Amino acid sequence: MPSVMSVGYEGLSIEEFIDRLQAEGVKALADVRLSARSRKPGFSKTRLSEALTKASIAYHHFPSLGNPKENREPFWTGRGLEAARERYRAHIQSPTASTALARIGRLATDGPVAVLCFEADEAQCHRQVVIAELQADI
Repeated sequence: MPSVMSVGYEGLSIEEFIDRLQAEGVKALADVRLSARSRKPGFSKTRLSEALTKASIAYHHFPSLGNPKENREPFWTGRGLEAARERYRAHIQSPTASTALARIGRLATDGPVAVLCFEADEAQCHRQVVIAELQADI
C-alpha cells in the first residue's frame, strides 16, 4: 500500500532531518513550500536536494501546493484555521495542483514519500490538508 507521511524540519538540523527520513525508509520527499527557501542552513532547495541525493532520497518541489502568503497566519495562530483550510482546499483544485497531487500519489507507489514544510506540528501547517487529500486518493 502506498505510504505518505508528513514532516516538518522546525527545530532540526539537516543531519537530524535526514536521519529521521532514513529511519522511516523514505524514498522521496515532496516539498510543498511555495518557495523552497529557508533561513535554516541546509533546507533551501539546492542544498536540501543535494543532501537528499547523497542519502538516496529523491527530491521533488511542488510550488503549486504551497500555501499562499495571505493564507498562512491562521495556521500559525489557530484563529480562523478552518476557514484558512477551506481557502487552501479551494486553492489546490487548480489543474496544476491536482497534477502535483497525482504525481505525489504515483511516487508513493514506489515507496514512502514524506511531504515537507517547515512547521513541526502538522496541525499548524497546510500540509495537513495535502496529506488528507493524498490519503483520500490512495
